[in-house]
Amino acid sequence: MDTSTAGHIVLLGDSIFDNKAYVDGGPDVAQQLRDALPPGWKATLLALDGDLIAGVNRQLGALPDDATHLVVSAGGNDALGFAHLLEAPARSVAESVTMFADAQDRFAADYELMATALSAAGLPAAVCTIYDTPSAGPFYRIIRTALTVFNDCVTRAAFSRGLSVLDLRIICTEDGDYANALEPSVQGGAKIAGAIAALLDPGRQVPRSTVIGGS
Repeated sequence: MDTSTAGHIVLLGDSIFDNKAYVDGGPDVAQQLRDALPPGWKATLLALDGDLIAGVNRQLGALPDDATHLVVSAGGNDALGFAHLLEAPARSVAESVTMFADAQDRFAADYELMATALSAAGLPAAVCTIYDTPSAGPFYRIIRTALTVFNDCVTRAAFSRGLSVLDLRIICTEDGDYANALEPSVQGGAKIAGAIAALLDPGRQVPRSTVIGGS
């Protein structure tokens, strides 16, 4: 990160960033990010608890004029809307997979539209995967497996456009990272904020991958 030139990071999406209501008076992700940034840098929260992927398009319309970097965490609420499929009757595994494929198509259509709008903003941008639920939960393995259907849409949309990816499944790996089954705790928020700051600082020693998404 070139600290000689101040930047302005904008957080878009849902309660992964807008988690103030779930941290019992502790710092939310936006505040933790501000604390992790160099002097002069700013972070603005446009993410809204409960918003769907489509809500990011509205949020993009409110970008500050001096925004320099965008980070989106969206899709968890959309995926939650398909939770009923986990209990849907099916005559075969193939039928069950087909139901999830239909859900994936609808999720992908919304995510592709959002990713296109994000790219059109013309600023360096990153998206987040949908993280797992706490491992102590009764349906952890099922939920973790089902979410791969939707995370595939996230990575495909990002890699095809050259967007960066913050993989929250790898960043938030402890049950203490969750305030509940859906939102990050203060501990998890600190990890997310640190990952965003590291993304902006190529000199920071964190694991990085290069993905070639096109010719």
